[in-house]
Amino acid sequence: MENKKQLTTFEKLSAINVNDKVEKKSNLTYLSWAWAWSETKKVCPDATYQIGMTEYDEQLGFMCHTSVTIEGESLEMWLPVMDGANKSMRKESYEYSTRYGMKVCEAATTFDINKTLMRCLVKNLAMFGLGIYIYAGEDLPESETVTPTPAPSPPPAQDTTADGKLSLKVGDENWDKVVKYVTENKEMGIKKIVDALSIKYTITNLVKNNLTKIVTGK
Repeated sequence: MENKKQLTTFEKLSAINVNDKVEKKSNLTYLSWAWAWSETKKVCPDATYQIGMTEYDEQLGFMCHTSVTIEGESLEMWLPVMDGANKSMRKESYEYSTRYGMKVCEAATTFDINKTLMRCLVKNLAMFGLGIYIYAGEDLPESETVTPTPAPSPPPAQDTTADGKLSLKVGDENWDKVVKYVTENKEMGIKKIVDALSIKYTITNLVKNNLTKIVTGK
């Protein structure tokens, strides 16, 4: 009997469909931290997490930190404390200008910080694969496919390579989604970004060079 391939932590967690556990606010997608942690522990019972220091800068505001360890691998994540308009919250309220006039960002409370810490934990779990397809702008995890309705000679929706991955080219229909994902996750670094994208796409040197420019700004 052939031995089945043992899935990595990333492969197991990235295959979980989180769509019915998310909510959207101000064009951002949030996943329930309680559900995310429960699902992680079911698949990876040895998973642990730590709440790091909450840093504060007078100009930038609060920055929360978490760390998750699974099967001996530890990854860190950070997230700013923001209000409903995605403005960084500080110890005191402040005004800022918009095209609709002056707005006020209220001072951060312990509730705001606690909420951000749990969102940071969810993003930390995404580094291990859980719900990472949402950050990449996709609708379904990599392992889930939709069987198309049979039709005579349907044209292929997208080009695929010999290994079954989608062909990614600068400027094609997937490029904008990938650029958005890379822009929002620069802190991951180009290596982890390419590793995550390589699950779904074939990354050529040309594409990698363009992604590197987005991450480094050079």
